This record gives sequence, C-alpha cells and structure tokens, in this order.
Amino acid sequence: MFPLVPLAQAAQEAGHEVWFATSEPFHPILEKAGLRPLTAGLTVPEAFIEAAGGQAFLEANGGAVQASDVPPEVLAGLAVKAFGSVLPRSVAADLAPVLDSVRPDLLVYEILNPGAAFAAVAAGVPAVCHGIGRVSYDDTMDPLVQQELYATASDLGVAGKIGQSRTLGNPYLDICPPAVQNQDFLDSDVQRIPQRSVPFAEPGELPARVTEGEGPLVYLSLGTVLGSAELLRTAIDGLLPLDVRVLVASPVVDPAALGELPDRVVVLPWVPQAEALRHATAVVHHGGAGTTLAVLAAGLPALILPQPGDDGPDNAAAVRATGAGRVLPAPEVSAEAVEAEMRTLLGDGAHQEAARRVAREMAAMPEPAETVARFPEFVR
Repeated sequence: MFPLVPLAQAAQEAGHEVWFATSEPFHPILEKAGLRPLTAGLTVPEAFIEAAGGQAFLEANGGAVQASDVPPEVLAGLAVKAFGSVLPRSVAADLAPVLDSVRPDLLVYEILNPGAAFAAVAAGVPAVCHGIGRVSYDDTMDPLVQQELYATASDLGVAGKIGQSRTLGNPYLDICPPAVQNQDFLDSDVQRIPQRSVPFAEPGELPARVTEGEGPLVYLSLGTVLGSAELLRTAIDGLLPLDVRVLVASPVVDPAALGELPDRVVVLPWVPQAEALRHATAVVHHGGAGTTLAVLAAGLPALILPQPGDDGPDNAAAVRATGAGRVLPAPEVSAEAVEAEMRTLLGDGAHQEAARRVAREMAAMPEPAETVARFPEFVR
C-alpha cells in the first residue's frame, strides 16, 4: 500500500477524485494521509491462512502461526496459492460492486495485486500497474504463480482480455531506479513510466537520544513479516563492538526477547522509518522492496541480511552490484561477520559514494505529480 500513497495524494492535490481500496486494517493510515478508503481483499496473512486451509489450519496449530514457524518450502507453496488464487479472487470480488458504483476513469493497482486488474477488465475500466520495487523475474512471472494466476483469470472470465507480461499488458509505473532494476525487464516491451520512489510511512517522533545523540547512528530493521529474535540479536551483537549508536525496529519480535542491551541501543516496536533514515549513517536491513528503495533514496550504504522466502536475496544482489551495499546470506550471518562487514561499510567511502550516486539517479526521476499529469494518456 505505502508505495501507492504518494501518487494517490498527488492525484488528489491535482483535483482528481481519489478512492483507495485495500483491506480494513490499513484504513486508519489512509485516513490520516487524507485519503478515502474502500474495503477490498484479504490481508496477506489472512490469504496465507486461507491458502493453508483456513480455520482448520489455525485450530490445528493452536490458533496462531508466525511466518517464521513455517518451513520455507511450505511457505513458498502457500505463496503460490495466496498470490495466484486467494488474493486475486478476494480483491476482484470486493472491487466488482465498487467499480460499478464509483465508475472510475482509471484504476491504478500494484503489481502484486492482479485481482484489481481482473476487476478492471471485467468492468471495462482502463488500468495502470504500479511497481513496488525491483521486478524479481524477467518480463514474465514466476511460472508457478503464473499458472495459478491464469487459472484464476480463466475462472473469472478475463483470461482472454489480459496480457502475458508481469503487468498483464498494462502500462507500468516503475519506481525502481534503472541502476537496481532487472535488466531483462528494462529490455522488455512493457510500457514503462519512470516515477520517483517517495518513501511513505506513518509520521511519528523518535526519542531524543536517537535524534540528539552524538556519533554515527546505524538503523537496524529486519521487516514486518519474517521476525527472528535470534537473527535480530545476532545483528545487534555484531554492531556492539563498533563506536556507533543503534536504532532497532522490532515490530515482530518482542523487544524483551532481545535481552539486556546498553543504553546506546534503542529498541522500538515501531519506528517512523522515513524519520529514522534522516538521522542514520548506515542501515542494516533484510532487503524488502520498501526498505531497499527508502534506504537508496536516502543515499545511505547498507548491509543486507536477506532471508529465504521473500524478495530480499534478489534485491540484495542488485544493491551489491551498484556498490551501495554489502550482503551476508543467511548461512553466513554471525555477530563476527556483521561486525566485519559493517567496519568495511562504514570505513570505505566507495560504498557511501555509490549510495549517493543511486540517490541522485532516483531524485532525477519524475515526481508523482508528473505521472498524474499523464493520466489522460491512460484513459484513452
């Protein structure tokens, strides 16, 4: 949702009537951002539970399951069903009556939400696909997801009206800078509309010891899905020998599970990331699309600890290729390895300059307002 908010705000500021459809837990955030929410689709966790068997699955596992508790190979299979069938069906079903009543001139959907594109085709509404980061594959989808998705499209009666590319034949708003984007995708025949990535996060304040403290600040975040107290503590232990302050975002792991820490390590259950990056010197993160682009836009060097089962490994390799970051794959992560990599990252000006170079490339990309000015092209 967050990557689409700046475009929605720019459209509203330009005088367009804007409705933002997503699952209900995100509605308060949209309202704070000045946008009007509509309900559409399950949340991603709900979709994974549905893909695993719904209520029966929960009852068999004591009523609650964390993604980190599921073996990677099982999680991958659930992802195929969740993103190829469960989510598209729920979104298409919820959007059908909305599109019929609102009758929009244009529907903008994010690339991992093809159910919205299916609903647009069924309603005869022009659609534009909005990227969330690097396209992880070539100009087609993961074959397993593609097979499931087109079976869903066939069931919904739209298979003959969509394209075979990742964007389902629609124009693509690409917020990923060319330096990090998949070259195969750049070379494809998809109609790409470059647009600057504008990091969005709920506003908030940081403690004074973060904003007013002396010395370099390292921001540590391992995302909001695959939480691991062991991995987070290992990363912290690797930073402790360095002469730095540390801000840790811990939305999944209970901060108490990290044990006793010195005062220069601040652990918060939620961090206003955009604000944190304004104070940081370097970042340790998991390689998720949103965090990767936000860190690059801030011109900060990063140590990436990608975990299997998400887009982290692909994003990490792309960042490393630019020189803006270093990578520790899961089997190589230890406190000693984190310490060594961070000493190099903080001491080698080449990484910092590479990060600034990518940030300059991103800053030169068209703003969301410029995309809004092109909306008439997409509704013809």
